[in-house]
Amino acid sequence: MSAVKKLNFDAVKNDLLSGLTVALALVPEAIAFAFVCNISPMIGLYAAFIVGLVTSVLGGRPGMISGATGAIAVVLASLVIGHGVEYLFAAVVLMGVLQLLAGILRLGKFVRLVPHPVMLGFVNGLAIVIFMAQMGQFKNGAGADATWMHGLDLWVMLGLVALTMIICFFLPKLTKAVPASLAAIIVVTLIAIGLSSAGIYHCRTVMDFVKMLDPNITSLKGGLPMFHFPQVPFSLETLKIILPYSVLAASVGLIESLLTLTLVDELTETRGQGNRECLGQGTANLICGFFGAMGGCAMIGQSMINIKSGGRGRLSGISAAIALITFVMIGSSFIQIIPVAALVGVMFIVVIGTFEWSSLRIMKKIPRADAFIIILVSMITVFADLAIAVLVGVIVSALIFAWKKGSYIEIHSETNQKGSKVYHLRGQLFFGSARNFSELFNPANDPNDVIIDFHYSRVHDHSGIEAINALAERYTRLGKTLHLIDLSPECARLLDTAGDMVDVKVYEDLRDWHIATDRLA
Repeated sequence: MSAVKKLNFDAVKNDLLSGLTVALALVPEAIAFAFVCNISPMIGLYAAFIVGLVTSVLGGRPGMISGATGAIAVVLASLVIGHGVEYLFAAVVLMGVLQLLAGILRLGKFVRLVPHPVMLGFVNGLAIVIFMAQMGQFKNGAGADATWMHGLDLWVMLGLVALTMIICFFLPKLTKAVPASLAAIIVVTLIAIGLSSAGIYHCRTVMDFVKMLDPNITSLKGGLPMFHFPQVPFSLETLKIILPYSVLAASVGLIESLLTLTLVDELTETRGQGNRECLGQGTANLICGFFGAMGGCAMIGQSMINIKSGGRGRLSGISAAIALITFVMIGSSFIQIIPVAALVGVMFIVVIGTFEWSSLRIMKKIPRADAFIIILVSMITVFADLAIAVLVGVIVSALIFAWKKGSYIEIHSETNQKGSKVYHLRGQLFFGSARNFSELFNPANDPNDVIIDFHYSRVHDHSGIEAINALAERYTRLGKTLHLIDLSPECARLLDTAGDMVDVKVYEDLRDWHIATDRLA
């Protein structure tokens, strides 16, 4: 019993401390994403709090961190510019409804269709995106006027980043009582305070970063989010405006969340619930829209921080959300003095841990098609969009699979004692192999009685059915008889032309193999 209590205590301690670490990293990112979306920083912070709390309680993946994300910010930015922030809130409400529908319809299971090379490309691409996002912290100024650091500023920044990474790397080898990321942030913050107090050097802090983006902001202090019904016309015109943004944001959010869920599953050797995560994300975004927040989804960077800091349970996400809103309400003065270098160092450690370095070693060992998919998805993730990258990766993988399967269809022919020619078909008959199937036969040179044996083959879709129908017509025009034997019962029912022209024999002991077609009752 004491061992169980000790285990539970350790789990609670790890979740609380890792949640605190995550909360510290959430603040600058939520603010940065808010500026990307052209809205107030508080709207981004509220989204990080609401999405993080609700998904931790209701979501399907304990230990995964959700909040305001760059992917959602980029999608909704043009809506804010064109129509204002109230339309953003309405779009987030509809986004939540769409994600709830995805959960109710149990669409989360389709994440299983994402091939492993696409997952590797997704992870590598996100690691590169996280790394590139930190490069902005090595610049002075914001926007087009920003210039790269140089001289003392650059060396101090690099030194503090390196110190943070060293602590994160070596502290776990000494003790795991305190998350290395949290210890690194505290140590670097104390050093920065010491340098500033001594008048030696002022390190750029979170507050400096916020003022660089908007000089009018003097504090990150705020209250709890309040209920706010989106002030937009309740009309069909409004729906036409927000629907495209809501659909895209809901899709991007679910794809990023479900792929992050799969990644966390692999790291923790446990299994999350995809459909429940859809419901959790949908509920969170629905609430965001009614409480003046920008919405969000799972965050791979913060999830990696949490997992590597020892956070495994729902308490880690809950504590991160509560710590975040506590910082906003009463602890903003502490958050504001944290050096940006400390947070950059933590994110660099996340990049190193997120990138699948093994994918570089196996490039020459795996099929060239898989290597191409990994590189393709990584590049599209970096230069375009996560949702587009995954969609393209899945489509290319499916096409390559269809091409390979389509080329593996062959026949072995023989003449039986009655003088009939028997074709023994091997391979799968579907849209990818239908053309090859047709080219295997030469009706003009065959005898008057021909048999095609499907014992080692299966018909999978309507293209396969049509290929059989077309072949039957070719034999019929020549006045020859075609027999199809060992077809599945379902395939035999679906044959149209061939059913009238040929003798179809179905073995009763066969399995009822299902065919992908829309003509079944």
